[in-house]
Parts: sequence; structure tokens; C-alpha cells
Amino acid sequence: MTTLSELNSCDSATFVDRLRGIYEHSPWIPERAAARRPFASLAALKLALQDVVSAATLDEQLGLIRAHPELTGKAAVAGQLTAESTSEQAKSGLHLCSAEEFATLHQLNANYNARFGFPFILAVKGPTGQGLTRQVVISTFARRLKNQRADEIAECLRQIKRIAEIRLNDLLSVQLEFGPAIMQWSEDLAAWSDDEDALTCAYMTPAHRKTATQLLEWMRAAGMDAHIDAVGNVVGIYRCDTPGAKTLMTGSHYDTVRNGGKYDGRLGILLPIAIARHLHARGEKLPFNFEVVGFAEEEGVRFKSTFLGSTAVTGRFDLSLLEQTDADGVSMREALLAAGHDIARIPAIARDPADLLGFVEVHIEQGPVLLERDLPLGVVTAIAGSSRYLLELTGLASHAGTTPMTMRKDAAAAAAEIVLLLEQRCAQAPSLVGTVGQLQVPGGSVNVVPGACKLSLDIRAADDAVRQAAVKDILDGIAAICARRQIEYTLQLLLDASAAPCASRLMRQFGDAIERAALPRFELLSGAGHDAMAMAAITDVAMLFTRCGNGGISHNPLETMTADDADIAARVLLDFLRNYHSDRA
Repeated sequence: MTTLSELNSCDSATFVDRLRGIYEHSPWIPERAAARRPFASLAALKLALQDVVSAATLDEQLGLIRAHPELTGKAAVAGQLTAESTSEQAKSGLHLCSAEEFATLHQLNANYNARFGFPFILAVKGPTGQGLTRQVVISTFARRLKNQRADEIAECLRQIKRIAEIRLNDLLSVQLEFGPAIMQWSEDLAAWSDDEDALTCAYMTPAHRKTATQLLEWMRAAGMDAHIDAVGNVVGIYRCDTPGAKTLMTGSHYDTVRNGGKYDGRLGILLPIAIARHLHARGEKLPFNFEVVGFAEEEGVRFKSTFLGSTAVTGRFDLSLLEQTDADGVSMREALLAAGHDIARIPAIARDPADLLGFVEVHIEQGPVLLERDLPLGVVTAIAGSSRYLLELTGLASHAGTTPMTMRKDAAAAAAEIVLLLEQRCAQAPSLVGTVGQLQVPGGSVNVVPGACKLSLDIRAADDAVRQAAVKDILDGIAAICARRQIEYTLQLLLDASAAPCASRLMRQFGDAIERAALPRFELLSGAGHDAMAMAAITDVAMLFTRCGNGGISHNPLETMTADDADIAARVLLDFLRNYHSDRA
């Protein structure tokens, strides 16, 4: 069995020979990486090899891509693949393709080569290393055919790096301690959904309640004292042996957006449960209580109210929200009572800040920054503040054929101008972003000038002053547009959340733990909102981001991450916990 110690101590020729099968027919990669020895960890070796590929010339990168065989191509049929490629294609059952599947892949290969000039590369062992299904391989193939060439080169190189990672694990007989369980638990939870063909888990639905029950069972099995509180939070505490000890909290949300992904929020619950299970199995205690909270509601899908679980923990839950109703007219109060919750106990959920050491949250990045830098982890510096509005425009519905352009009160045309205003204004500062995520013409008809339009506005920035200035300009612009077009409007504020800077002491300790894992310390902003924003009202907060695949997409079924990244995130958080100190510097 090859070991990292052997790779560090052998001569360069032996090093290259041992890693010959890691990158397809490309010994120049380990040749260049050899000079960076010794490697402090497997993660450092992987990063060194990835750096060689990233630093290579475009011709070298294209040569590496072209060294790979087509999926179920001529080389596979003729039995001419490398042993590694043969094993990988078999893992996804590509050697068992039906005649129809084989014909589809053959045509996709031809179309792909004609469009890009190199073969389609996919780590067919997938995020878990257990293999993608043939259906997923084919759908991924078809989706990526739509990419631009430069984007597809970058994606092929990322897939090659993933293939190399899996092959290195096999070469060194690596058994991931945490990643496989986290990934499997994510799959298990994804089986419960409000929608038959998509993952949707909205507040207090049957799927939501089943998810909570499962989290509760896993927490208890991990040696935690666990319960579900009055607002639906699933709370587990891995207690220390010191009476009166303070608590370090972690967690995230288990609800999802409609047609969402498997890891958004849920990673930040499952990963610390895996750590608690590991500590419990070893009989190891921390010098503080370690509390994991699966927050019941962060996304606001059902009742349009975000951060319900975390605001209850901070003592800022607005009890008037209990009267809000969903699309079926069911109030939040009714939903909670139907689920067996005692709403009178919601105020008692609030924590005493004096009992807390801080709150840390692990979360997928939901963006491409870490992915583009080939980094599995990053330390969050701040969570952007957010202003959200619902805007309703009222014009005058009239005949599309007989109403002159100069006499129209077109609500949709006003909305279009507002969308462009938002886009133009939010392009004026680096951390500022603006989105119209909902746009409707109620009762619209092809031959009627729209008399009404509804749209949402979402404006975010890391600096509250920058965000507020943009909000003012946009609202002033809306007023001017509507006055000029003779459109009446109403504006409803849905959310006004201040930016939440992360505590420097916690950021530093996360960075130290990352460096002890032989990875570079990297800091980045969170443009997405998280429960840590709410928790910042009562304690210091910090966040650890993990890399998100498929271009960094999230809030989407294509959201993905790997077992290896989940594993190293868990090891870094565990190291953070073991070395935690409460200095305020």
C-alpha cells in the first residue's frame, strides 16, 4: 500500500511512477508537483497537483483533456481504457448501457467533440465516489453541451481534478471519516418533500415534520440530549462534564426553497451531528457544551417570514407573525398547533447571551468563488445585509390593438423599466447586488395592455450604507417611472436585515484550523443570508464555507458538493472545537 510518507521520501522518478495513473497519460503533472514535497497532508498533495494543472498553459490543459477517453467510446468498446478509466466507467454501469442509451451517448460524444474539439470529461464516480447513474451522466452531458467553450474547458479541468482526487484516495486507501455519512444523510432527508418530483420542504408541512423527527433521532444516536422546541427547531446538546459550562452553538436550517438542493442549510446540521457522533464514540468531551440547532425556518417559503427559528432563539420572534397565512389560508398559528406545538412556549426558547461562547455555521458557499480557486474551504468575513420588497403596479388594462402607444398605462412596461433600473444601479458597487426574482402579470392576456404587475425587489450589500443608498435611489426611481407612466403603486417591505460582520477571533481560529489541515487560509464575503445573521444579535458569529460544485449553483436541484469536501470541513470544524479558546482579541 502506498503511503503519503513514502511519496514524500522517495526519489522524484518513483514519485512520478507511483502517481502515473492519477492523471490520464500526463506524467508532467506529478513531475512538476514533486518539487513541492514534503506534503503535510493528503489535502496538501491534492492541492499541489491541482495547482500544477491550473498553472499549465492552455495547450497543456487541452492536451490533458484530450488524453481522456470518451464515455462508452471506441476505446471503451475495444477494451483499450486505462485500468482506472475502466473501473470508473463500470462504477456508473456505462458498460451495461442499453442500445438506446449507447446510441444517445454516441451522438452526444459526436456533438460535443464537434462543438468543443475535445472529449466530454465527467467524474462518473460522482460526489460520493459511489458512481452516478447512467441517467444522470446523460442529463449532465446534454446540459453541458450548452456551455461556452471557455466555461467548458474550466469545467473539464475541475472534473479531472475530482477524478484525480478519487484516484488518490484509492491509491492511498483513504477511508473518509465523516463525508460519506454526511452525504448519505443528505440523501435520506431529500426523500421527504412537499413536491413529488422536486425537493421542497416548507415550514410545518408533513415533509418538514418528518425531517425534524429524523434529525432528532440522529442527534440522540450521536449521544446528544435532543428535543424539538415550540417553533420547530431541532436542538441537540453534546454536554461537557463541567457543571455550569458555557455553550458553543452551531447549526443551520432544514427547510428548503421550492425545488431546492440537498445541502443548503442541511449541511450545517448534519456535519456537526457527525462530529458529535465521533466524539461520543471516542468517549471524548469538549470543555464546553456543544449545541447543534436545526433551525425550523429560514427561507420563508410558506409564510413569507424568514429566520423564524433563529429569531426565536435570539428572543426576537414576532408573535404577530402567527396570524400570517399561507396560500391556502392556513395561519402559522394553526399550522403549529396542528403539529402539536405549544405556541405559548415560544418566548421561552430565547437564550441568555451570557451562557454562549459564540455561534458558528458551516454552509455551502452557494457561489463559485471557492470553486474557481480550487479551494474546498473559506472563512466568511461578513454576511451581506438585505432589503426585500414586494411591489404592485396598477395601470389600466386596455385593448392591445386600439390603444395608441402614447396613451397606454402599461404596468408591465413600467415593471420592465424598474428591472433595468435595479440592474443598472446595483452594478455601481462591487459588493452590491439586486434581483427581481418574481415578476407576474396577473390575469394577463396576449391582446390586452397589462393593467397590473407584481414584482419582488432584493437588494444586498456587505456595507449597510451602500445598500441603503441604493435602496433610496431605486425607490426614488420607481416613483419617477410610475409618475411618468401614470401608474399607481404600493410597496411592501418584506425584510430589512443589517449586514452581519463575523467576529475576528472566531475567523482567526477557523483560519488557524484550515492551515493546520495544510490548506491556505482564504476569506470571502457571503452574499446570501444565513441564520448566523440573526444569531449575531446575541453572540459572536462566524461561518465556514465549503465549495459548491456545478458552477457554484444553489437553490437548484443541481446544487452539489463532494464527500471529500464535507469530510475536510468536518475535520476542520472538529479541530476548531478542540482548539477553541474564548479570547476576545
